[in-house]
Amino acid sequence: VRTEGFTVYVANLRMYGKTAEIAADPKVELGYMDANHDQVRITGVAEILSDRAVLESIWAENPLLRNYLGSIDNPQLIIYKISPNRVRYMKEWAIEYHEVPLG
Repeated sequence: VRTEGFTVYVANLRMYGKTAEIAADPKVELGYMDANHDQVRITGVAEILSDRAVLESIWAENPLLRNYLGSIDNPQLIIYKISPNRVRYMKEWAIEYHEVPLG
């Protein structure tokens, strides 16, 4: 639902199976591919967002969340903050990833 540099915020619902998987092991990897098949892979750690101001900002920016969940205080809503520890990039189908500095 939001990115800040390579930090990614992702919405989820407590009832989904992915919630239990992340609770058991918060190490995650996100993969993105554009129309040209260029890829970015972000490896990091997911934590449930507890900063109310950031949650309110994300809520205000996302009409889909508001329409689907109705209230920022819906107990099913979880926003994960994915803090990156590794980012890799691959141009098209080059078969080789390049490390991206996190600085």
